[in-house]
Amino acid sequence: MDTLIGLSPILLMFVVLWFFIIRPAQKRQKATANMQSSLKRGDRIVTVGGLHALVDALDDATVFVTIADGTRLQFERAAITRIVDGSPKL
Repeated sequence: MDTLIGLSPILLMFVVLWFFIIRPAQKRQKATANMQSSLKRGDRIVTVGGLHALVDALDDATVFVTIADGTRLQFERAAITRIVDGSPKL
């Protein structure tokens, strides 16, 4: 019984960490993975480095994007941070 009382602050800290740090991080990671898998041609995206571009073509692991003046770049899907709402302006 004394052991359980002694461990209760540690267990309480773990529960608090789970609900305020670990669980939200897992939800964000899952949402990002879903967004990266749902990319399609014509989406306006932002990369991890802050590059704004238009998706030109998709591969299993990579995304080809077009930036100003028709420059075409290749990125890993994991480098895509978010999809920008709105119509393409490039």
